[in-house]
Amino acid sequence: MKKIISYFPPSWILRSNLILCSILISCQVAFGQAVAWKPVEGHIMTKWAKEVTPTNVLPDYPRPQMARKEWKNLNGLWEYAIAPKDNTTPQSYNGQILVPFPVESAMSGVKKLVGKENKLWYRHTFEVPATWANQRLLLHFGAVDWQSTVSINGKQVGTHEGGYDPFYFDITDALKKEGKQEVIVSVWDPTSEGTQPRGKQVVKPEGIWYTPVTGIWQTVWLEPVPVSSIKTFKTTPDIDKKTLTVAVEGQGTQQTDMIKVIAMDGNKEVASATNPIGQPVAVTIPTPKLWSPDSPFLYDVKIQLLRNGKAIDEVSSYAGMRKISLAKDKQGIPRLMLNNKFVFQYGTLDQGWWPDGLYTAPTDEALKFDIEKTKEMGFNMIRKHVKVEPARWYMHCDKVGILVWQDMPSGDKSAEWKAPSGIDGQEMTRTAESEAHYKREWKAIIDAFYNYPSIVMWVPFNEGWGQFKTEEIINWTTKYDPSRLINGPSGGNHFPVAHTIDHHQYPGPGMPPTQQERAMVLGEFGGLGLPVTGHLWQEKDNWGYRKYQTSDTLTMKYADLINQIPDMIIKGLSAAIYTQTTDVEGEVNGLMTYDRAMIKMDADRVRQINSVLTKPTVSPSKKVNAASGQ
Repeated sequence: MKKIISYFPPSWILRSNLILCSILISCQVAFGQAVAWKPVEGHIMTKWAKEVTPTNVLPDYPRPQMARKEWKNLNGLWEYAIAPKDNTTPQSYNGQILVPFPVESAMSGVKKLVGKENKLWYRHTFEVPATWANQRLLLHFGAVDWQSTVSINGKQVGTHEGGYDPFYFDITDALKKEGKQEVIVSVWDPTSEGTQPRGKQVVKPEGIWYTPVTGIWQTVWLEPVPVSSIKTFKTTPDIDKKTLTVAVEGQGTQQTDMIKVIAMDGNKEVASATNPIGQPVAVTIPTPKLWSPDSPFLYDVKIQLLRNGKAIDEVSSYAGMRKISLAKDKQGIPRLMLNNKFVFQYGTLDQGWWPDGLYTAPTDEALKFDIEKTKEMGFNMIRKHVKVEPARWYMHCDKVGILVWQDMPSGDKSAEWKAPSGIDGQEMTRTAESEAHYKREWKAIIDAFYNYPSIVMWVPFNEGWGQFKTEEIINWTTKYDPSRLINGPSGGNHFPVAHTIDHHQYPGPGMPPTQQERAMVLGEFGGLGLPVTGHLWQEKDNWGYRKYQTSDTLTMKYADLINQIPDMIIKGLSAAIYTQTTDVEGEVNGLMTYDRAMIKMDADRVRQINSVLTKPTVSPSKKVNAASGQ
């Protein structure tokens, strides 16, 4: 029989073991929190989805046109609850949601419908860095669809209506002196059962109408700002006068404060100017480098708020010196002019949907991917269709060099009410509340994205979807932003206003009636479909204006369409937009599959086919053979 030895370890070993156990438990808790989230299976996903974790969700700076050094990203796991609309703040939550992916998306980790009878609730805690003391703290939301109410530590700090415009609240006075701060957000979104702008979202998706998007769908972030600060600004280039004018709005400023604007070419200062706060600052650039798709040059811009000669606030921005205008060519045909030259604008209809994140791209690389591929295939323009993107999408367009036509997201009876396409003078009557929703958000969108040089055209209406008071809206838009062109109702229901008359034809192509004062554009055509097995949102009931079975056939049919356009350009066509960049849910007429895994035609051949269109001068006899690309 072995002798049993009783042994008690020294106290330092006990303490070490306790510490080790504590570390292991903490690691297990942390690991459990990290793996608690995962995308919901059931649909195809993009390759970028696997790169997303709760600790690296869209970490990039969300407001590139007005950057400050200090900020804090609040993306990640929040608590969520879905509860009846009239209920008060939940006492308990259903689980965790990955912000900023909409609750209906796979990437949210939830993938549940909400409906107009319910509200979606969010809860999260954060800490304010000690180095931010004695400043105002702003809580920013890139976008929340649709009606949101925000509270900090039980105190309501603000409400917002609008699914597409960024907004923020000053939460300084609601903060506790130290420790964790609690933010609660409630969201109500009636989708297609309301009158608010909502694009192609419907309660029952089918055909060209897609899944609802509810709640937070863009980055949430914190920003400390001085008590006296730069609130917002607008930059307007004028290549004829060789000036860049910056109009700054301050917050908490004094009458004697000054605004200084510095334009940089890399590390070299090329111009600067100073003016009192409240007065525009015009910076003269003697030999401006012009921005265009062929040469997307951007000046870095610093804007400083000066008091007694000292900068008390500074933001970084950038600007492109470019001009978009309407003018007649030598034949007297109204043309879309870029930097005083006619450039045929050929783009894709881009809806900005993702199989994993719906409205929200899984990563910034994914967000940029569609733009780069569009440019690589020989397009020089994108029509952002009834959706607004995060600010970084427009930054990528600025840097890659691609023109943007920006739609207003349609609303009210978009899916149910359709005036006969092409019939002049058809529009609906909205309620006062519905009108107010549209007008407030349209102005907010223009304000938010005014500074991005890639945006050259505003599109207030599409195909009669929610179209109302057409002349009033278009004339207001024209006056509010005279630096850009305004599209008439895209695709029909025309009125004698705006800079263009816009015709849709599937598969097309075709032209609007000859115009004397407006440019003629083909706002949509194509829609050539190819369902690709293994890359479909749904296995049956997929839809396209035309459907083909092979890539070669699709390419040949695409070339047949494009070869008709040069003659139309000679006759007066100024722009054309092919439907569409990617498949979207059950719609399979994309150049790429919905998961972005495949380009359905050879990209080099598409670029060669397109090359006859994106030149200032086009010969009507110059055509491209689909097979050879010559």
